[in-house]
Amino acid sequence: MIAVPEPGLTESELVARAVALRPARLERQAETERLTHYPEDTHDDFLRAGFYRILQPKRYGGHEFGLPVFYRVIMEISRGCPSTGWALSLTAAHVLQVAAVFDERAQDEIFGPDGDFRAASTVAPVGIARPDGPDHVVLDGTWPYSSGAPYSTHYLGQTLRAPAGPGDPPGPPVLFVAPRAVWTVLDDWHGVLGLRGTGSNSIHMEQARVPTYLTRETSLLDLPVEGGSVGSELHGNPMYAGRAPSVYHGELAAIMIGTAYAAADEYARIVAARPLLLEPDRTRADLHDFQRHLGEALGALHTAEAAMRRTAEDWMETCHRNASGTAPFTVAEDNRLALMFLNAGRMAWEAFQGILFRTAGSRHARDGERMQRYFRDAATYWTHVGPGMQEPLERRVGCDRLGLPSEHIPLIP
Repeated sequence: MIAVPEPGLTESELVARAVALRPARLERQAETERLTHYPEDTHDDFLRAGFYRILQPKRYGGHEFGLPVFYRVIMEISRGCPSTGWALSLTAAHVLQVAAVFDERAQDEIFGPDGDFRAASTVAPVGIARPDGPDHVVLDGTWPYSSGAPYSTHYLGQTLRAPAGPGDPPGPPVLFVAPRAVWTVLDDWHGVLGLRGTGSNSIHMEQARVPTYLTRETSLLDLPVEGGSVGSELHGNPMYAGRAPSVYHGELAAIMIGTAYAAADEYARIVAARPLLLEPDRTRADLHDFQRHLGEALGALHTAEAAMRRTAEDWMETCHRNASGTAPFTVAEDNRLALMFLNAGRMAWEAFQGILFRTAGSRHARDGERMQRYFRDAATYWTHVGPGMQEPLERRVGCDRLGLPSEHIPLIP
């Protein structure tokens, strides 16, 4: 057992800390892009604020707050710097899967004596887990797009089981947790349009030897949680009996909504500071069109945020029904929740690019302008594998409603 650093901390206090840190995130945006990851000062801010421990079990020094408050924190951090929000979310959220499917022995080792845990990950399996005696596997390969890698203490990766024999195909997916000592971060996160400060470097392993108890024969896309999990029993919390894809889509929605709110903040600043050509004593903020543009965008963003927050509560309720035996957390439920999160993110993207960026003025699309940075970040989000799952998720949800098979429809091409 590890003592919780701040046992009296409340959810509202945690969110308030994220809001209070916004000025520093705004100030460090350019530095974050230059470094390709958020600076050490930001990492220290997050350690002090407890943001890495939001979802972590209390047994291992975490706050064990729910998914709704986690998304609110990510949204607020992204409102100050989208790259920073992305990296924080995609390292701090993987504790849910680790705490769900690995046994007590593994979790004792993973979280260690002080509960210091952050894990980058990527959705696609890489390489082969070759057996090394009865108690270890050896991993070789390069796992790309591992957001938040520079500050990660562990890597939550996926690979494939070694073939049963010569000429046989690789076995099923294997989920593993690799400690920081057995992998390196490659300096290859450069030349991207947006999200330049997310630290989405590749993770490289050569002859990395990992105990078999830090592996599970499963996939992040299909965790074995129906009826409860090892983690929900160990921690007495149904939150650790939830499926992963919908959580991931919720993370992206929180980031996109926070980014769009950041753009709305910048839009309000821009129109209030822009004098009219023929009436220099007035600004664009006095014109009905710009008032309407901002109001229309904010209306969409408030709706997207409400959808995200309610879907997060729905996810928690689905976990509770699952762990209590009332109703299993099926793939169909995961499809439904994932699509709701994805639609919330899409609504925010459309309000941003279709209203705010379009009407802010071309001078704010220049290098160094925050509006340009937000657009690059949001556009890069929209090219990500997550939003790319929209059409297969829509088809899956339709098939689920019609009583047709849907799990054969691939989410990733």
